[in-house]
Amino acid sequence: MTFPTVRGSNLLRQQLTLPKDFQGKLNLVFIAFEQWHQMEVDSWIPLAIELEQQVSGLYYYELPTIQSRSSFSKWFINEGMRAGIPNPKIRERTITLYLDKKNFRKALELTDERHIYILVVDPQGNVLFRLQGPYSQEGETSLRQTLLQLNQKTES
Repeated sequence: MTFPTVRGSNLLRQQLTLPKDFQGKLNLVFIAFEQWHQMEVDSWIPLAIELEQQVSGLYYYELPTIQSRSSFSKWFINEGMRAGIPNPKIRERTITLYLDKKNFRKALELTDERHIYILVVDPQGNVLFRLQGPYSQEGETSLRQTLLQLNQKTES
C-alpha cells in the first residue's frame, strides 16, 4: 500500500506535498479525523519522542485530516490550532490536510474515522505498518518490533 500524494500546510505555514516532504528514513504518522482525536494522538506522543531518539532517521508527524473547506475556514481552523500549539517543533510536524476524506481513507484502506490511525511510511510512500486507536501496551510492542526490524534493514 502506498501513501497517496496529498498537499497540506504545517502550522508554520509551510506548504508540503506528502509523502515526498516527509523527512525521515522512516516516518511515524498519526492521522486524526476529529478534534477529539487529539487526545488519542497525545497518548502516543511520549513514545514517539522516545522512539525518535532510539531509531536513527525516524520522524513523527501529526496529520489532522479535514474535509475540504473554503479558504477562510481553513485559515480559521489553522490559526486556532497555531494558537493552541506554541511549540515551533510541534507546529512544524503538524500538517493539516484538507481533502476528500473518503478518497484518502480508501487509498490507505482506513475503514472508518472512529479512532486515529498510526502508520509507518518510508521515503517512497510505502506504508510499512498500520495500527488504529489510542496508545496501548500491545500497540507499543508491535510498533517497536516493526521499527526494530525496519531499522535493521535500512542500516544494512
